[in-house]
Amino acid sequence: MAVACVDVSSVISPARQDVPRPSGRDPVPLAALAQAPGDRLTGAAPDPGAVLVRGITAASGRVQPGDLFAGVPGARAHGAQFSAEAIGAGAVAVLTDPAGAALVPAGTPILLTDEVRAALGPMAARIYGQPSRSLAMLGVTGTSGKTTTTFLVRAGLVAAGVPSGLIGTVATMIGEQTLKTEFTTPEAPETQALLGVMVDRGVSAVAMEVSSHGLAMRRADGIAFEVGAFTNLSQDHLDYHRDMEDYFAAKAKLFDGRARTPIIMVDDEWGRRLAAMVGERAVTVSAAGRAGATWRAVDVTADALAGNRFRAVGPDLDFAAGCAVPGGYNVANALLALAILHAAGVDPARVAPAVAAALVPGRMERVDEGQPYLAVVDYSHKPAAIEGALRALRSVTRGRLIVVLGCGGDRDRGKRPLMGEAAARGAELLLVTDDNPRSEDPAAIRRAMLDGALAAPAGQRGEVREIDGRAAAIAAAVAAARPGDTVLIAGKGHELGQEIGGVTHPFDDRVELRGAIRAAGSGALA
Repeated sequence: MAVACVDVSSVISPARQDVPRPSGRDPVPLAALAQAPGDRLTGAAPDPGAVLVRGITAASGRVQPGDLFAGVPGARAHGAQFSAEAIGAGAVAVLTDPAGAALVPAGTPILLTDEVRAALGPMAARIYGQPSRSLAMLGVTGTSGKTTTTFLVRAGLVAAGVPSGLIGTVATMIGEQTLKTEFTTPEAPETQALLGVMVDRGVSAVAMEVSSHGLAMRRADGIAFEVGAFTNLSQDHLDYHRDMEDYFAAKAKLFDGRARTPIIMVDDEWGRRLAAMVGERAVTVSAAGRAGATWRAVDVTADALAGNRFRAVGPDLDFAAGCAVPGGYNVANALLALAILHAAGVDPARVAPAVAAALVPGRMERVDEGQPYLAVVDYSHKPAAIEGALRALRSVTRGRLIVVLGCGGDRDRGKRPLMGEAAARGAELLLVTDDNPRSEDPAAIRRAMLDGALAAPAGQRGEVREIDGRAAAIAAAVAAARPGDTVLIAGKGHELGQEIGGVTHPFDDRVELRGAIRAAGSGALA
């Protein structure tokens, strides 16, 4: 039977919106939510034991009538200070810790707990009817590849006729409806609400990106995972995590027993270490064809234009597979997706054509206006990802590699020189520019990248230029391109905005690149 191609390249991320909530659930008595050791009810009137809870949120601006408002302690302020606002919007009680209780208006029913974040996920799950128990939750964590893998898993689910959902960086999808949530892994109350809506709408399996922030901040608590999968680990987010060990420990939380089937890519040392920690339960995956892996890719043919082809060899299985997303590293993502589908009860050989045909927004996405050179937009925003993208494009580039790259502000500063060096070593022309500077000085971010780029010996790096303004840098890359070259616009991928000084301005690398090519009249040269 032919399997329809699931092309997700046209998914557009809309502006962030309020997360929908499930309907038809019976309200839960506040007293029934006090289940953890140390939980206790306080408050003068009404009797906290008689209060009925219909929903939960930690954002005072999103309170709905009947909600339990969670006052979460933060680094700069305590969320409980917004209790009055939440009560005015209809909250019937406040969940907080002893420090937050002092900030709650007198007479308000309070559910006291020692760790508010630890309580949020399980409590939200109870309020919304334990939705993950009615879903096959397929969680994917790792530094790179989470988005691609989850999109490929969703493509396989759709091809198998499984009503599916997706939660991740590019978008959240409930069937065919697309939402944009605030984080890769939304806050626990929003995640549980989303899962409840998915249950209401007949979804039976969900591919979910599980970020290190989400795990460390307990946003995934209260979720029963059918599968927990690991892609890889490389430097990122060290603005939040103390070091790579702390970063790894956060990722490893997905494999602490909450996932029924752990599936681990073992082509890097972190994956092999994680597999050793998990032990015999681990399903191992190797795109490099490592002997002893449960799943292996063999006879790999990687093409930065045509995508990848390989044979997937798994438990009593051997079948043709592939991935349309260019870059040899996407063989790993496709193989991992097939292993996840197999664990979810889907015949991977049957849906392999759909997985092989699926595309992912902003991941090695071509922009073609008839120009005589290759133009690509990619989300690569980590040193290892930049190296991988340039290595993949080098194989199909007759001329020069031209790269536009910036780094985000208010994020891991240590990776900026590393990204600059990786791009300078891999390209003939590097245009250092802005990404999302956020609250930082864009020039200071560029300077750190330039320091790394220029640290590479002159004979081992390409030409390096600094250009103030991302649109100007994209235009300069197009102006410099000649027949046979490749232009890579890296770092933002699918993003539709650029955050500068606290304001997000409309900006899409794909739109800017297409416009620059048209303005240059390059299409006439083809």
